[in-house]
Amino acid sequence: MLGRITTFLWSYFRTAGIRDVVDILVVAYLIYAVLSVIHRTSAGGVIKGILLVLAALWVSSILRLTLIGFLLRQIAQIGAVALIVLFQPELRRFLESFGGRFKFFAGKRKATADEEIVETVVAACCDLARTKTGALIVFEKTATLSDYVTSGTVLSAVITAELLKNIFFPNTPLHDGAVLIREGKILAAACMLPLSSNSSLPKDLGMRHHAAVGITERCDAISVVVSEETGSISVADGGIIKRHLTRESLLKLLRSELVTVKDSRVGTIRGALKNRAKNG
Repeated sequence: MLGRITTFLWSYFRTAGIRDVVDILVVAYLIYAVLSVIHRTSAGGVIKGILLVLAALWVSSILRLTLIGFLLRQIAQIGAVALIVLFQPELRRFLESFGGRFKFFAGKRKATADEEIVETVVAACCDLARTKTGALIVFEKTATLSDYVTSGTVLSAVITAELLKNIFFPNTPLHDGAVLIREGKILAAACMLPLSSNSSLPKDLGMRHHAAVGITERCDAISVVVSEETGSISVADGGIIKRHLTRESLLKLLRSELVTVKDSRVGTIRGALKNRAKNG
């Protein structure tokens, strides 16, 4: 049996053309994408149940168990519809992630924030970290965050470090939730975000961190979160969270993701002039 499979595979790859190679790569990528979605969710048990039903259906057809085969086929037909409903969030997340890889549909990338805004947010986060004040700030990129604005309070305000610290000050009306930033302005505050279903995240992360990761799993936003337990600063991007960032590493990361090269050079020159003015 193994020898026949090996012979078939060898003959297939020996005569394979470019289209066959493309076909294999596409199928391999789709399998990888599906497995990665399953890995980030709690769908492993459901997948095992599906495989068991399919195996039982296959065995019943071999043994010609008519009644059992009929019941399993009915279950499979109903289960196909149930799976679409059950995995609707995962399917949507997969399609959003898959579509987000084709950047040429979005045109040329614009700067999400300029150098001054990034420095302002970093300064505010460092001050909040020193006082162990929890905060969650989300930068909108190419994918819109309008669906989450309605869950909070629209501000459309100029970004200042003082305003950000006042928003997240404990027990104020807007402190619980996320601040959304669009095109260099605070779009809204106290916004509720979807939580990540990634079971492999560290167990010590709270709801604020899960929300920071969750929004980046659904779109290309960048999240900055300050822990109220430890005061550490983290950044979530693409469903991956980077923790315990220093001021320098936070500034460098946000610059690379949010500021264009031109604006970054302008900010560097501006900073050098400020330092020269202070020293001189």
